[in-house]
Amino acid sequence: MNDEELAGWLARNIKALREARGATQAQLSKLAGIPRATWAHLESGASNPTLAVLHRVASALQVTLEELVARPRANARHYPRESLPVRQRGAGFLRKLLPDPLPGMEFDRLELPPRARISGVPHTPGTREYLACESGQLALVASGERFVLQTGDVVVFRGDQKHSYENPGDRTAVGYSVVLLAPPLT
Repeated sequence: MNDEELAGWLARNIKALREARGATQAQLSKLAGIPRATWAHLESGASNPTLAVLHRVASALQVTLEELVARPRANARHYPRESLPVRQRGAGFLRKLLPDPLPGMEFDRLELPPRARISGVPHTPGTREYLACESGQLALVASGERFVLQTGDVVVFRGDQKHSYENPGDRTAVGYSVVLLAPPLT
């Protein structure tokens, strides 16, 4: 690999990662703490960035330095179910829906056997959570209120409070949790 090839890979990767996040150069350059012109030069392949600049860009895009300079990936990639992280909580399972993190968001698939209950983890103040029931029945308890969701129902609640998920039914329940994290207080 020569220097031009590496610069081209870096440029394509940075642009593709930014576009995949639906962000502008200005937004991500601000997040990275670098001038927008520097970001534009990186995406054009006309830049010879320092390691510190690459580190800031990688942090803003939430990827490793290796991903920035690696041979660009294909435009599509298949992730088999078993390759996605799974956490067991009591009798229930939480599986990540997306292989790559999105800044400020979490997407999980919740699977609860009959009569199972798991506690949710309160997020940062100001966080909103959306719980959608795909199949079966899900009950959400948040701030002392109980919501029973049937297939297709959605409830929106403050994710910064104590909450729990339960399957009051006789068959496995499946739901999806989308968490919009509030930025941490500084």
